Amino acid sequence: MQRYAHLLIVLPVFLLDRWTKILVADRLADGHAVHVFSWLAIVYGQNRGGLFGLMSRHAAGHVVFLIIPLAIIAALLYYLVAYRLSLWSRLSLTFVLSGAIGNIYDRISCGYVVDFILVHYKGFQWPAFNVADSAITFGIGLWLCTQLFLKEGRS
Repeated sequence: MQRYAHLLIVLPVFLLDRWTKILVADRLADGHAVHVFSWLAIVYGQNRGGLFGLMSRHAAGHVVFLIIPLAIIAALLYYLVAYRLSLWSRLSLTFVLSGAIGNIYDRISCGYVVDFILVHYKGFQWPAFNVADSAITFGIGLWLCTQLFLKEGRS
């Protein structure tokens, strides 16, 4: 059981992602924005495409961004259960899994992913993202660190 304890991360990340998306959709769906800092705002957006809205205007994009995340979720689950990984590798892949589940839930239930965190500075604006995207990014970053800097990642 201890080997799978890292999977306990999935539920809290998923619930935080759902809660924040519901909160933003309920309060900001009318187009208002909440400016948290001069460089950070909370907005409501519907991402019908993939990464940064790719293929959002193509009918095939909806199918592609259902199939690929489902395949990634299945592969991550298999990899996490079938292989003995270091703690850091398991944690990193579990964060990626958590975020993927959060976004695929949106895509299946709504047909789009709710994005709401907007980072901007002067004329630059990063595409809006959400808690699930943050979990995926954190997980990938952590995984890269385990592969590059820890002995266990180099074997």
